[in-house]
Order: sequence, then C-alpha cells, then structure tokens
Amino acid sequence: MTRPISEVASTGRFLPDRVLTNEDWTRMVDTTEQWIVERTGIHERRVASSCTSVCDMGVAAAEQALERAGVGAGDVDLLLVSTATPDRLLPSTACDIQARLGANKAAAMDISAACTGYLYILALAEGYIASGMGEVVLVVSTEKMTSIMDWEDRSTAVLFGDGAGASVIRRATGDRGILANDIRSDGKLADLLQRPGGGALRPFDDSVLADRSHLLLMEGREVFKNAVRAMSRSSRLAIRQAGWTADEVDLLIPHQANIRIIEATARYARVPMEKVYVNVHRYGNISSATVPVALDEALEQGRIGPGSNVLLVAFGAGLTWGATALRV
Repeated sequence: MTRPISEVASTGRFLPDRVLTNEDWTRMVDTTEQWIVERTGIHERRVASSCTSVCDMGVAAAEQALERAGVGAGDVDLLLVSTATPDRLLPSTACDIQARLGANKAAAMDISAACTGYLYILALAEGYIASGMGEVVLVVSTEKMTSIMDWEDRSTAVLFGDGAGASVIRRATGDRGILANDIRSDGKLADLLQRPGGGALRPFDDSVLADRSHLLLMEGREVFKNAVRAMSRSSRLAIRQAGWTADEVDLLIPHQANIRIIEATARYARVPMEKVYVNVHRYGNISSATVPVALDEALEQGRIGPGSNVLLVAFGAGLTWGATALRV
C-alpha cells in the first residue's frame, strides 16, 4: 500500500460558551486551585448547557469542516462518529448527525474507543477510501463528558470538559495526507477506566443510581503509567512507519488529559515541548474531541501549514491507544 491514500482536507471545532474555572470548583468540592494545577495543568474547561446535546456539538463542528473543504453534506460517503457520551443508546449519534446535516447518501456509525476515538475513525476512514467504497468521509468526535463524571469526586471531576471536533477526509491527490496509523487496545486493563453500571449487564435502576456506578471511575496512577508507556511506543512506531526521525516532527498533538502525561509522552517520543501543542489548561480533557480540536486550533494559529509533519497520539478507556503521522 502506497501512502498517502487519504488526506485531512479540513477541520472544524465547537466549544461551549460556559467556562468552569478552578476557582468555581473550589466552591463545589474540597480542593484548591493549586492542587488542580499541580496535578493536571488545567485552569479551566468548557461545559455544555443541559439543552446542548452531543449531536448539537457534533453538527456545529461538522458544518464548519464541510464548509472549509467546500464539500456538501450530500457528497459524504461515510460518516464516522467517536463518542463516549451518546445522547441515547439507540440509534447511533452518527445517524442523528447525518439527519441534521442532510448527508443522505452516507452510511453512518458510531465508534466507541473513548479518548482514542478520533485516531480510530481516521484509520477507518483511510481504509474505507483505500477499499474504493467511497471518496469522502466525514469524521466527528463529540463529547459531553460533564454528563458522565461524578461531580462529587474531585480526583476525576476537575479533569473533564465538553466539545467537538470534525474533519473531512478525502482521497489524497499529492504528498499530503496520512502516512502512518497505529491503533491498539488491551481489554485486560479495562477496569482501570470504566462506567460499570447502566449497561446491559447491570441495567440502570435504583441501585445503580444509589451507588453512582453509572458515572466514570478511574484508577489514576495506573492509567497514568499505561498512558505514557503506550503513547510513547505508538509515537515512535508511527514516526518510523512514516519514514521520519523525531527531529522531523514539526508538531506533536497529544491527547489533552493531563500536562504531566503530555510532558512524559513528549520526552519518551524525543519531541521537545516547544514542538508540542498544549491546550489542556483551557479545555481540560474532552475525550476523543481533544485531538481534533487541537489540530483545528494549530492550523488556525499557523503553528502548522502546508507540508508540516504532524504526529497525533492518544490514549483512553478500553484500554485503547494509537498514533497517526500525517502531512498537512
């Protein structure tokens, strides 16, 4: 297979207007701004209103990406959505977004890979185009993490925010595009980051509500160790598969979970921090939307442009992880 097969033709993002600061958190749980910043690097995050749906945010990001690519919704062959927070369990959020956009000829499906979701749907989009089944794929990562976090648990609640990112993926016509993908998982570590209640095994009932098992649970130290190890390994593999050296990476865009994870991943991937895009201080962890939002911002700010070598890397529940090397 000769790459690039597909390219990121455009990007878009949506972030809610409401800003929740660390000072706000100090009035809700037993914490301090210093405690939050030292452990996470987060100063504020965005929170969607109760009337703003995951679909709403995904549609806003998708419309921006479609407009920038000069692509109509009716031209989309496949719509892939990554989300850990669907508005409803049936049908898929992708089908709801498809209907709102008017992407009438597209097949639509959700992918559940938690924070690694954007890299998973990028890989699937490339494969779909390589197979000849279509020429244009719309990928959307949209998350309302504040709807599933335990607002009484300071160790996890202060980490998360809401938002959406989207990209139009189409067949490459030159040397810009995806040069390497590495996506992996290890289900043996699934219990480190999970929502144990509310599914088919333990349907939502009064006991689930009482023990709050429908909300996010995380073993922070173990997640940290596995995240750094996995993202570093995938980063090095994607760099090698792309035919680059670490010095040739113009910008590393990691999952924005925690500044310490970002710094450790960059160090082991041998990419200096001045070449790392960081916005965790402004948005916190918006799960699979962190990478596409950061990619869109980096393009808008001129941190990268035509011909830039960009490395995307992420890690999430599952456990899942991966890296993508692309030339924008």
